[in-house]
Amino acid sequence: MSTIVLPDGHASSEARLDPYLDPWAEIDRLRRERNAVILAHYYQDGEIQDLADFVGDSLDLSRRAAATDADVIVFCGVRFMAEVAKVLSPGKTVLLPDMDAGCSLEETCPPDEFRRFCESHADHVVVTYINCSAEVKALSDVVVTSSNAEHIIRQLPDDRPILFAPDQHLGAYLVRKTGREMTLWPGTCIVHDRFSERELVRLKGRHPDAKVAAHPECHEGILKHADHVGSTRSILDFVLNAPGKEFIIATERHIIHQMKKAAPAKTFIPALGADGSCNCAACPFMELNTIEKLHLCLLNMAPRIEMPEDLRRRAYRPLRRMMEMSPPPRPAVARAAE
Repeated sequence: MSTIVLPDGHASSEARLDPYLDPWAEIDRLRRERNAVILAHYYQDGEIQDLADFVGDSLDLSRRAAATDADVIVFCGVRFMAEVAKVLSPGKTVLLPDMDAGCSLEETCPPDEFRRFCESHADHVVVTYINCSAEVKALSDVVVTSSNAEHIIRQLPDDRPILFAPDQHLGAYLVRKTGREMTLWPGTCIVHDRFSERELVRLKGRHPDAKVAAHPECHEGILKHADHVGSTRSILDFVLNAPGKEFIIATERHIIHQMKKAAPAKTFIPALGADGSCNCAACPFMELNTIEKLHLCLLNMAPRIEMPEDLRRRAYRPLRRMMEMSPPPRPAVARAAE
C-alpha cells in the first residue's frame, strides 16, 4: 500500500515557528528553493487557492504538475489526490500538508473488502471514481471523474455488466443518464450526502430567481431540483456563463471563492444541511490543510507520499485507460492568469 512519510525528529523540532514569521513570504522562498509547484483544489480555503500556482479539479491539477519541470509537487487537497499526482509523476517528490487529509469516499471502500466485492462480480467491468485509494484503483479496469464518467461509460461494451464504486449517488446519476445497469458500492461523500432537499426547497422559495447548480455526488433529492448538474469545474463554468444574478451552490462551499473573484456582481448561496446551516458544505478533510501546514511541509519536505512501484504501475493502468477514453481536458486555473 502507499505510505505517508512524516518528518523525522529533527524536522519536527523545526515546527515551533517564530510567531513573527511571515508564512506567505516563507512559502514563496521555499517554493523557489525547492523548485516546487503548489496545487490547490477548488475546495481549499481561499487563501491557499490564492497563493497556489494552479487551482482546479484533482486530475487536471496532477496533469498540470506532471507537465512542469518542478521537482516537488505540494498538493493542497486530500490524500487520494496526492497519490494520483505520485502515480503520474513518479520521479517527483509529492507532499501533502496534513497526513490526515483523507476522504469519506476513500474510507468507505477498504481495498480488501473491495477486492472481495470484485471477485464476487468477476464478469463485471470495474469502474471506479477517482475518489478512492491507489489500492482500489489498482483493482479497477478504468477510473473516471465526475466530468468524464458519462462519456467513458457510454464507450463500455453493452454485453458487459458494470460495477461502479465508491460513490453510490454518482453511480445512480450515471445509471439515469446512460441507461446502463450497474452494481453500486454503497459509499457517499460526507459533504454532498448531507445537503437537505427540504432546506433547498426553502432556499428556492426565498430566492425564486436563483438557479441551482449541483455536483452529481449529491443524492437525487437535490439533483432533481438542479438547473445544472456537473463536476466542480462544470459548476464554475455554468454560474459564470449563465444569465441571472443568484445561484444556489450544492457542492463544497470553498468553490464560491473562485466564483466571487470571477463574477463579483453575482450572488452565490451555499446549499444547506438539515439543520438549516451551511456547515455541512465544508469538507472537514480539506479544511485540515492550512497556510502554516503548507509552510511546514515545504520546510520539512514531509509529509510525503511514497508508493511501491508495483502498486504505482497497477494504479496507473486504469488511469491511463481513462485518459485514452476521455475528451480533451480543460486546463486548471493558473495563478498568473487570475
